[in-house]
Amino acid sequence: MRFKEGETVTIRVHNHLDESTSIHWHGILLPFQMDGVPGVTFPGIPAGETFTYRYPVRQSGTYWYHSHTGLQEQLGVYGPIVIDPQEPDPFAYDREHVIVLSDWMFKNPYAVLRNLKRESDYLNFHKRTLGTFFKDVKKNGFGATWRDRLAWGRMRMSPADIADVTGHIYTYLLNGQGPQGNWTGLFKPGERVRLRIINAATMSYFNFRIPGLKMTVVQADGQNVEPVPVDEFQIAVAETFDVIVSPTEDRAYTLFAESMDRSGYARGTLAPEPGMSAAVPALRAPPLRSMFDMGMDMGNMKMPGMDMGGDQSASMKMDSAPGKSGMGMQGMDHGKMSGMDHGKMAGMNMQGMNMKGAAVPGMNAPRNSPVVGHHGPDHHGPGAISVAEVQRNRLGEPGTGLANVGHRVLVYADLKALKPYNQKPPERDVEIHLTGNMERYMWSFDGKKFSEVKSPVPFKYGERLRLILVNDTMMEHPIHLHGMWMELENGHGEYLPRKHTISVKPSERVSLLINADAPGRWAFHCHLLFHMDMGMFRVVEVSPYEGEIT
Repeated sequence: MRFKEGETVTIRVHNHLDESTSIHWHGILLPFQMDGVPGVTFPGIPAGETFTYRYPVRQSGTYWYHSHTGLQEQLGVYGPIVIDPQEPDPFAYDREHVIVLSDWMFKNPYAVLRNLKRESDYLNFHKRTLGTFFKDVKKNGFGATWRDRLAWGRMRMSPADIADVTGHIYTYLLNGQGPQGNWTGLFKPGERVRLRIINAATMSYFNFRIPGLKMTVVQADGQNVEPVPVDEFQIAVAETFDVIVSPTEDRAYTLFAESMDRSGYARGTLAPEPGMSAAVPALRAPPLRSMFDMGMDMGNMKMPGMDMGGDQSASMKMDSAPGKSGMGMQGMDHGKMSGMDHGKMAGMNMQGMNMKGAAVPGMNAPRNSPVVGHHGPDHHGPGAISVAEVQRNRLGEPGTGLANVGHRVLVYADLKALKPYNQKPPERDVEIHLTGNMERYMWSFDGKKFSEVKSPVPFKYGERLRLILVNDTMMEHPIHLHGMWMELENGHGEYLPRKHTISVKPSERVSLLINADAPGRWAFHCHLLFHMDMGMFRVVEVSPYEGEIT
């Protein structure tokens, strides 16, 4: 769908299904009655009926739409949106291609979700085995390897839990085509080509690169940013990145989107003419989680030879300064860190453990320090089996599996807006914890799934607030706020980038500034669809507001 900034659009959605449906306009600022979330902003579109969406277009950039009903998004109800600006973009390009990444399963997604409830890692085929045990013994020694296995075993967690749903049943798609389909976008050598990249997947993060071509990131979530040259970036579910590439050679280039757990990939081609193709990179070794990702206090552990649980991806970077791209300590050989004593952690009871770190002055201020202690209420319970002992600023880290790739990877600390958005300091802080129980496949905010929550998160219309997100789980979560921008506090002062979706790393503490300028009721949730469906969902109510919800 293509719109023009400043126009008013009218979209009639005819539901020819035999069940109710909806369309949510992801990242679009609009009246809340047009947001398309059943039970929150409208009742949904019953089978055989039509709903008319009508709203003014107040922005430009790359966005997308999808169903917000059940698991229909996984079944294919999604698509791209491009909004042309009133004023010319601040960067030049000669042609553009929209790149929609997604994941497709031939199985019934409701059956897959039921299986995840029974056995949360039944699709994980990268588990550590007896063979990998002996490989780790050879590398790290028997004692360190045995203690590491005991620590993970007694926590009933696996360092190989990177993705809930994997390439075992997923086919990864680029513009609706599988890896053998070879979708091709054309160019002429010397042209500047804009790629509008959208992650419309249900459960899959992708690491995106074009071997042989440098990419310049010019937009994030539809918003202009200071251009950043990179070789690769990780794109979370629901995010969008616009990049400019300038191929000068008369040959094909592979668009390569590797799933974060490296169980598969989506692939396409940029070429001067149809029918061409280029080499497809081999999948890299699967990454592993680490005790660092678990929010453990690494300060009391011996650094020389420390075994991080086998994670070749866990960047120990402690400097999130813009432009560093997570390269600090990326050259560290985690394989030689065999001296860490996991034996002291082997008997941990994650549910009863006191994980309150030392208080840090100004804890609710923007995080320039890489490590802070736990703050706020405890969120233990059946839906939250752990709370991160140490909460870290990880904005300077490139994402799981990308710490040691040897080239420039985009990090959130790189993103800088082209114009200032900060109008005033925040009036108050709101802290929300991302919580879960992987073993029971329960996901929640503050230890409570949506069905257990009695009231919305209150925002006051016109206020400016700081939203603090703390990830107490060992997985990334792409958190999406409907209706309002989130300004990521990444050290750029008045030039903080605006995001509609923020990926929060394990044990990470992130702060975002919000102008509560959109009265109404708005969804706030993890955009991993199965996590949202299992309870990682809340309603934000900006009041007072006008309008009735039936």
